[in-house]
Amino acid sequence: MKMRMRRAGAERGYPGSAWVCCWLLGCQAAALQLPPCEETDYHFEYTECDSSGSRWRVAVPNPSVECSGLPDPVKGKECTFSCASGEYLEMKNQVCSKCAEGTYSLGSGIKFDEWDELPAGFSNVATFMDTAVGSAENKADSCNNSSWTPRGNYIESNRDDCTVSLIYAVHLKKSGSVFFEYQYIDNNIFFEFFIQNDQCKEMESTADKWVKLTDNGEWGSHSVTLKSGSNILYWRTTGILMGSKVVKPVLVKNITIEGVAYTSECFACKPGTFSDKPEEGSSVCIERPPCTNKDFFQIHTPCDKEGKTQIMYKWIEPKICREDLPDALTLPPSGERKDCPPCNPGFYNSASSSCTPCPPGTFSDGTQECKACPAGTEPALGFEYKWWNILPGNMKTSCFNVGNSKCDGMNGWEVAGDHIQSGAGGSDNDYLILNLHIPGFKPPTSMTGATGSELGRITFIFETICSADCVLYFMADVNRKNTNVVESWERSKEKQSYTHIISKNASFTFTWAFQRINEGQDSRQFINDMAKIYSITVTNAVDGVASSCRACALGSEQSGSSCVPCPAGHYIEKETSQCKECPANTFLSIHQVYGREACIPCGPGSKSTKDHSACFSDCLVSYVKDNQSLSYDFSNLSQVGSLMSGPSFTSRGTKFFHFFNISLCGNEGKKMAICTDNITDVTLKDMVAESEDFSNFVGAFVCQSTIIPSDSKGFRTALALQSNSLADRFLGATIETMLENISIKTDMFPPSPSKIPDVHFFYKSSTVTTSCENGRATVVTMRCNPNKPDQGELSVPSSCPAGTCDGCIFYFVWESAEACRLCTEQDYHEIEGACKKGFQETLYVWNEPKHCIKGVPLPGKRTNTCETVDFWLKVGAGVGAFTAVLLIALTCYFWKKNQKLEYKYSKLVMTANSKECELPAADSCAIMEGEDNEEEVVYSNKQSLLGKLKSLATKEKEDHFESVQLKSSRSQNI
Repeated sequence: MKMRMRRAGAERGYPGSAWVCCWLLGCQAAALQLPPCEETDYHFEYTECDSSGSRWRVAVPNPSVECSGLPDPVKGKECTFSCASGEYLEMKNQVCSKCAEGTYSLGSGIKFDEWDELPAGFSNVATFMDTAVGSAENKADSCNNSSWTPRGNYIESNRDDCTVSLIYAVHLKKSGSVFFEYQYIDNNIFFEFFIQNDQCKEMESTADKWVKLTDNGEWGSHSVTLKSGSNILYWRTTGILMGSKVVKPVLVKNITIEGVAYTSECFACKPGTFSDKPEEGSSVCIERPPCTNKDFFQIHTPCDKEGKTQIMYKWIEPKICREDLPDALTLPPSGERKDCPPCNPGFYNSASSSCTPCPPGTFSDGTQECKACPAGTEPALGFEYKWWNILPGNMKTSCFNVGNSKCDGMNGWEVAGDHIQSGAGGSDNDYLILNLHIPGFKPPTSMTGATGSELGRITFIFETICSADCVLYFMADVNRKNTNVVESWERSKEKQSYTHIISKNASFTFTWAFQRINEGQDSRQFINDMAKIYSITVTNAVDGVASSCRACALGSEQSGSSCVPCPAGHYIEKETSQCKECPANTFLSIHQVYGREACIPCGPGSKSTKDHSACFSDCLVSYVKDNQSLSYDFSNLSQVGSLMSGPSFTSRGTKFFHFFNISLCGNEGKKMAICTDNITDVTLKDMVAESEDFSNFVGAFVCQSTIIPSDSKGFRTALALQSNSLADRFLGATIETMLENISIKTDMFPPSPSKIPDVHFFYKSSTVTTSCENGRATVVTMRCNPNKPDQGELSVPSSCPAGTCDGCIFYFVWESAEACRLCTEQDYHEIEGACKKGFQETLYVWNEPKHCIKGVPLPGKRTNTCETVDFWLKVGAGVGAFTAVLLIALTCYFWKKNQKLEYKYSKLVMTANSKECELPAADSCAIMEGEDNEEEVVYSNKQSLLGKLKSLATKEKEDHFESVQLKSSRSQNI
């Protein structure tokens, strides 16, 4: 490689000091026999500077030249002297002179602008900076082939995840600077530039060593001041491989170092450049190949008055091929006439060769003249490009190459009737660029009541036809501040549609960039690889045209057809064309505001914001189970919850984590979860303040970032990148496992230890990706766990450690005591205490295990009056004693009576048996005076109690006799 070092003597050494010593020692005598020196036999150089800053100019013979009579040494310029840029120091007279045409110089600097090979003095050092135990040793050999690679006009960094340093050491005679141009477009590779002294300490001038990102295709510049003395320059890159995508390398060119030394000669311009004044170049002839079909392209001319267009063929400029060589093709004949396509919707053909936009308040489908919108309607402004005869006025095309300027001035895209396609370019690695500028977005008057996040959208239909590794980029620039890649497609893609949502009113420039191959080669092997765009549709553009009209709200007086804006959250009533507020718990559609159906009901467990712009959860959820109403209050979990999952590892072993922020509910529907990249030098405070323009700042219900720990690559702090939104719309909260076609697998998480059903929060993201055509979705499962108080714990499925198994639906489970249902009266029971001193206490305790919080409070202790046990015991003892005495007295009385009766009965039986049933003769028929009538006859037809007992004992139940009680005083002879 040619290394253009613009300094004198710096690389040649300093033999002049030896000649001074020889001259002082009398070496002239030996030289008297040599021929005299001519001016072409020697050149002048300076000696090394002494301690006083002085030096000598001495004459040094050219190699292989022997002569005598060299000029005597003279005092030289001071060591800090140098010529201006575009001049050189003419050593004979020690004066600065202008460089001739075709040459240039940098004065006191060196410049490296040709990179066919690595220049002398540069070196590569590759390491694998993962500091995990054992990783560095295992991966060290894998970085042996990683290095900065020269690519002709620039040098290219590594594309893997090794850390590679491009190092150059320089010694400055005075304070100077280093300047270089670079292209750094991929934030998956980290690029830093710093300077060390000879003690390996970083200079203060490189305290902020991170280099800023550049826009696609743009070259940035970076400069740092240098101190005199030794300076070691480091250009260091580290790639972060995520998935199968390869990082875009960093490109560096035109490294210039000032303050090195003087310049004693001008240097010729490199091939392909010229200079008629300092620092300009000229081209040189190169070998021209024969022309092929890759060297020309066709275009369509504008329509003429007859509605015809011509097909024209043109050479690709600059034309480097030759038509006069064997097998060379010539340019096909041009001029074939074809019918022009109709105008695009919103335009009309006014009997001329061009299409004219419809005036304000009118519309056209492109085939008819513009018509005024009917009363009660307004034009739906936007752009719909589906016919490509000429490039629309708000679009432009260009060609760009990072390594050369061959395609500068070429059309990157060419119109082709029903589509627009990528052009030929100058080489296969050109960026073929198509731009569309929209100064702003504004919803129509009838849509002002819909205050959702969507202001407009851009939709395009495209396809790519590739035989190599082509890439089509779709990018968006906001307010001309930064360009970011929205989506990209690699290799061939079938005809498909893509939609990008516009959520803020700003000036946008949309860019389509097509590159056939991403290699630093000026080849033309894939000229037939191309991208085609069939249609581009933009809605709600402030400078748009109308292809149709839509209904709008009329003023109360309905004066004419003047439309009035509806307040936020109001729809247009069909019958009266008046604005009417949406019912409670509904939100207004951002696509349709005409009719009651424009108000969309909120999902379960959600309510609408005050302006009916969206639905949100107020953290209160209720449902009915087994005829019992159960309620939840997640207010204590309304703050943002965070989860770090992982670690995961790239194919090269780099450790990274997935970081999630979740804003569950509350906050009046505000999206409190914030994720942002921290690679740039913009602080989080600045990001929030300028969030309208900063695309790496994400606010959502659920967002995600990729975190690379500081110990993974040897950085000073952890790095956050690839921030994106996973949920920007709340769908509802329910115990059901499906909502709006988003389902939860029952085996996704382990079963709940409690019988309390889980509550699922469903979210949706409007961001559409290549793999998720319907956007992403998120489900947060709230699970009651009394053992995890306060914020509890967030986790992801064990089968999907990244939170998702398909990249489209993300699942989380949030276990906490705060996720338990509200307590009810069925969740506690009472315990009655003993009666003490006439009082009894009743206590209330929670049922165990307790699976509820808040809700109905536990009742306090209750005290009631009562009668003590001692009183009733005394009463019972007295009654019992009285009863016992009474029973004993009665028993004795009846026993005595029974004895008498038994005795009399026995005598009667004995008497009856002795007389054989004859009655004895009466002793006396009358009662003698003084005798008592002791005999009493008692006739009873009923048995007494004792008789019944006796008959039962003697089993004589069937014989019944009259009881006769006798009292007689018979003589003893009876």
